[in-house]
Amino acid sequence: MDGDIVGDCEVTSRSPLRRAGEVASFSPATIIKLSISMTTDLLCRLTSANDHPLRSDGDYVLYWMIAQRRLRYSFALDYAIERAIEFERPLLIFEPLRIRYQWASDRLHRFVIEGMRDNACQAAELGVSYYPYVEPQPGHGTPLLHRLAARACTVVTDEYPCFFLPTMIAAVKARIPARLELVDGNGILPLRRAEKTYTVAHSYRRYMQKNVLDELQRTPAANPLPCPTLPRPRSSLIDRKILKRWPAADFKDLLDRDGLANLPIDHRVRPSTVCPGGSVEATRRLTDFLHRKLEHYDDDRNQPDEHATSGLSPYLHFGHMSAHEIVLKLFEREGWTAEQVSPPNGKNHGFWNLSAPAEGFLDQMLTWREIGFNWSFMNSATYDSLESLPNWARETLREHTGDERPYRYTLEEFEGARTHDPLWNAAQTEIVRTGLMHNYMRMLWGKKILHWTGSPQEALDVMIHLNNKYGLDGRDPNSYCGILWVLGRTDRAWGPKRPVFGSVRYMTSDSARKKLRLNEYLKEFGPE
Repeated sequence: MDGDIVGDCEVTSRSPLRRAGEVASFSPATIIKLSISMTTDLLCRLTSANDHPLRSDGDYVLYWMIAQRRLRYSFALDYAIERAIEFERPLLIFEPLRIRYQWASDRLHRFVIEGMRDNACQAAELGVSYYPYVEPQPGHGTPLLHRLAARACTVVTDEYPCFFLPTMIAAVKARIPARLELVDGNGILPLRRAEKTYTVAHSYRRYMQKNVLDELQRTPAANPLPCPTLPRPRSSLIDRKILKRWPAADFKDLLDRDGLANLPIDHRVRPSTVCPGGSVEATRRLTDFLHRKLEHYDDDRNQPDEHATSGLSPYLHFGHMSAHEIVLKLFEREGWTAEQVSPPNGKNHGFWNLSAPAEGFLDQMLTWREIGFNWSFMNSATYDSLESLPNWARETLREHTGDERPYRYTLEEFEGARTHDPLWNAAQTEIVRTGLMHNYMRMLWGKKILHWTGSPQEALDVMIHLNNKYGLDGRDPNSYCGILWVLGRTDRAWGPKRPVFGSVRYMTSDSARKKLRLNEYLKEFGPE
């Protein structure tokens, strides 16, 4: 969506909530006043991880890019630019990729590095200093942040409530020789706006509908760079000794010459052949979805043969695309204005008063995706555990733990798609081969893992391992919430009670075959 421009520097996004004919006009002299306004707008998204002093004599403002890995529609980038203008110092964007994370593989590494390559190309065009670093051995890059922070006025980074990122922030916040400021750019609603955990979609949806118009008036800049008021460095911001010890990522070696083979990561999980990483591919997929697939979304998204889903979850997970960009471009396509909304009612259709496919997609983006972030943020110690299930689900699963299972499979048999069920095997083959799994098939996939393991805990462990190892959208609040939904989270009790499941929602491959179009899906992912 187009933004209001000051020279070449976009300072705010044009919101669909602005009244017709209302135009903002800014001059460079007012940009500092605007930055004060921006900080006020960001208060709910901004927190300091430590109380170290800001340094007006620093050489630059450092943006440590760890979750929102893009140069568009990013609250953290907007804030880092604002800080650099305030300190009258250049901005240095540092995007690292560590080697020590669980399930590190060629697939996940390549996806991230393809995004880094896009960022490097864009940064060069936009005239901003960008330093991509891929760690070659465990621990080799550990001192690098400390060295860069030592010369920074402040360090701005992304807040992300899941996987190893909160632990990483906790480990460095006291030792880092600079202020460390966290910016929440995860979704349309700030993590801290909610005052409680929402346990079912209806209640979260109602909360979202009450607050979303407010938040849509505070959108990140579509194109914050290039910015004429951002100071430019007179020479390289990075010391030669640093670059010699920690060379910038060589994308030709890593991506074109198979340099990934030299890294100590899991080479058995091969890169996806159908889902390359990066903001360029994310933009292409969003455009294709809005102009070609959206009209069929409401009717066909649950049909594996129809390929009607957006395919954007990996790009949201790795920060190659923003939820704001997706929602705003959907509004633009639909010609939506704020006057169209109905009073909040908690229903999944009829609030926005858009086409049925657009309403269905917005419900996935703004309710089901963001309730997962609400869970992870409000329950940091238990978001990935059985403790996060509602009492009724824990009780009914405990009552039926001793029930006889019709089949029992080991992790190795699940991983190798060696069950008796061709439909389940096809779903597992899809994620192993492509890094993706059709949304409906993932629900069935999880339900049968519960049915074919010895306990709910074993089922949860298997789901987490397979999803996080192979899925490009794994290790994400949304995917953890989906996995725990299999066991009853954000759902209700169902009857009649069944063996193994008790009151937890039951699904079967036979019923899926009756209502889904699966011929092409099974041809592609069934037995060769």
